[in-house]
Amino acid sequence: MSDTPEQPDRPRARRTRHAPPAASASPASQEPSLDEQIAAYQREFRDLDPQVEKVVSALGRLNRRMSVAYGRQVAALGISNAEWEVLKTLVLAGAPYRQGPGDLAKRLGLTPAAMTHRIDRMAAEGLVTRDRDESNRVRVIVELTDEGRAKWLEAMRMATDFEEELLQDLSGEERAVLGELLIRVLRRVEHAQPDAGGRLTDLD
Repeated sequence: MSDTPEQPDRPRARRTRHAPPAASASPASQEPSLDEQIAAYQREFRDLDPQVEKVVSALGRLNRRMSVAYGRQVAALGISNAEWEVLKTLVLAGAPYRQGPGDLAKRLGLTPAAMTHRIDRMAAEGLVTRDRDESNRVRVIVELTDEGRAKWLEAMRMATDFEEELLQDLSGEERAVLGELLIRVLRRVEHAQPDAGGRLTDLD
């Protein structure tokens, strides 16, 4: 799943390579093809660089469709994208998978009130526990439960299958090159927009 820790090398299933389908308008959404969109943009804004626009528009469409796919996967597990974010953050913290509510809110770019609401819901669902820190009774600790970790693992298994299918038409060398290029773009965005990594409102 996107924005997850790197996975160790593992055997990849042998797949039949084939030419990817041509990008075209979706009958359901009537979204124009990238070429149609870029042509319309150039008609209205002559300073547009079509090469740049093709890259950023393709990335935008890819991100949107991947987000929908991931959302459907976690929904099938009975959790929301918002809950997945918390599970992921606790796993990234490492065993014993504990964080304070303030730390979680900061990492996820949420207000304390939004974080409290999210933790309340997840505690009621058995995904996390919330207890006082024995060494500091003022401090609250949020900890991942076995159920929460099981949900995270299953979501990762589903995401791994989806991601392998997504990149099936790229060779190992092409994947490596694409990954490095995207990281270079990401670093540029992070430098230009250092405060754009999280949300400050609860969108659940």
